[in-house]
Amino acid sequence: MRTITLEEHFTTPKFLEGPGRKRKEQAEKAGGRLAKVFAQLADVGAGRLAEMDAAGIDMQVLSLTSPGAEQSDAADAIALAKEANDFLADVVSKHPQRFAGLAVLPTAAPDKAAAELELRVHRQKFVGAVIHGHNRGRYLDNKFFWPILEAAEKLNAPIYLHPTPPPQGVIDISYGGFAPAVTDMFAASGWGWHIETAVHIVRIVLGGVFDRFPKLQFVIGHLGEALPFMLPRLDSMAPSVTKLKQPISFYLRNNVHYTISGFNFPAAFLDLLLEVGVDHIMFSADHPYASMAAARAFLEQLPVSAADRERIAHGNAEKLFGL
Repeated sequence: MRTITLEEHFTTPKFLEGPGRKRKEQAEKAGGRLAKVFAQLADVGAGRLAEMDAAGIDMQVLSLTSPGAEQSDAADAIALAKEANDFLADVVSKHPQRFAGLAVLPTAAPDKAAAELELRVHRQKFVGAVIHGHNRGRYLDNKFFWPILEAAEKLNAPIYLHPTPPPQGVIDISYGGFAPAVTDMFAASGWGWHIETAVHIVRIVLGGVFDRFPKLQFVIGHLGEALPFMLPRLDSMAPSVTKLKQPISFYLRNNVHYTISGFNFPAAFLDLLLEVGVDHIMFSADHPYASMAAARAFLEQLPVSAADRERIAHGNAEKLFGL
């Protein structure tokens, strides 16, 4: 059974000198597992391929690790996107059967971001884009960003919306009042950035993005960032109120796809399966933040038919990303 994973990360030396510097310094200070993660992020050669082989992973779709380019100003984001995409294009060219790429976009400069996406898709066969959440408090429902969305729809290039912490004001109000280490975890991987991503997707729906760009496709990870549990409730915001063409659930079942990405939780998987159906669920490991071997074992144990397991493992990704 072929396996394709979709939320698999890398880094570059220049990224670690810029947006990734704080996280790198934290990893160096902490040592242990976190230091190993940063070593694995930088390895896009023999070491990573050996880990993939050992875990039974045939292909990774690579994306720059967080915080991406979204918290940089326009000039820095443009330079960062070019450097990271050049780096990734070289990696993919060396191992085209094992790696594919999601383009980094300078979202602070939408016209430049749209041109960057078109360049990478046409010239270097990138299969989509990655956007790391809000751009300094602005979300993709804001028409400022719509040139990016228009280009993505035109190019049939899905956008992987990766989590990022909420804006600082939200962190202070909703996640503050604890020890710094607790607030950091609460606002990020412990809770906040998953809810932040769910809010972002709902904003995209409510902002009419999919009515304006009906063929546009988004991907989110972590078994839907808690959205499946709330999906029926979201329809209480009916079209008579939202002025959308369809109920919210329609867009979440037709314009959004969902990956596992380290959330090897059977009950949560079943909820996602029941709410959106197997054709919108894809495999992912979230390397190196989570284990490829554990992800592969979880895939084998999913309570689905052999045909549906094939769809999740590779078929849906092949169809969506042209792999």
